[in-house]
Amino acid sequence: MIDFVNVKKAYPNGTMALKGVNLHIEDGEFVFIVGHSGAGKTTLMKLLLCEEKPSSGKLTVGDYDLTSISNFKVPYYRRELGVVFQDFRLFPKKTVYENVAFAMEVVGTPKKKIARRVPAILNTVNLAGKQDSFPNEISGGEQQRVALARALANNPKIIIADEPTGNIDPKMSLEIMSLLVKINKLGKTVIVVTHEKNLVDYYKQRVVMLKDGFIIEDRVGGMFNEKV
Repeated sequence: MIDFVNVKKAYPNGTMALKGVNLHIEDGEFVFIVGHSGAGKTTLMKLLLCEEKPSSGKLTVGDYDLTSISNFKVPYYRRELGVVFQDFRLFPKKTVYENVAFAMEVVGTPKKKIARRVPAILNTVNLAGKQDSFPNEISGGEQQRVALARALANNPKIIIADEPTGNIDPKMSLEIMSLLVKINKLGKTVIVVTHEKNLVDYYKQRVVMLKDGFIIEDRVGGMFNEKV
């Protein structure tokens, strides 16, 4: 469960990025976060990733109070998150298998478990047979699927995808979104930040729209008005 209660965020330069956000996301929900540049989407994500803290209000994710979380607890909290970025952020000199395995190695997962889990995850994201390939040997859509597999590696409760289709073609975009929907049906909470209206309209999930630091729409069924 994710709860924003009157969350505000001001930056040192005086910019008020969030101006009193109230947002409740239940476990297992699929939510699109939309809005034009400067609406507050990036700040919302930074708060969820613990890269920033709220200036006021309260933000809780599960048992963690992100308003007052200690630096010691942040790494443990982040293990409950799987994050997919627009620019993939793969290691170019590691194979597909090694890129996914690395996420498990850094948290001390035993090698035998890694050897079992990585092929299973690659199969989930339709990358069976690609485990020995390097990032420059596969397409952009396949690279994004590797990034998604890596996000799933430690079995997180929440998947956050920040413009996950920004660097791939429309056909691959649909494939990535379909995988995210599939992952959501496995019981994961999925939050997708995007500006791609067609994808939002097509998948008809819950849509939360930000504008000038406020939530101005929150509804189920897709379809948002770009002019709002």
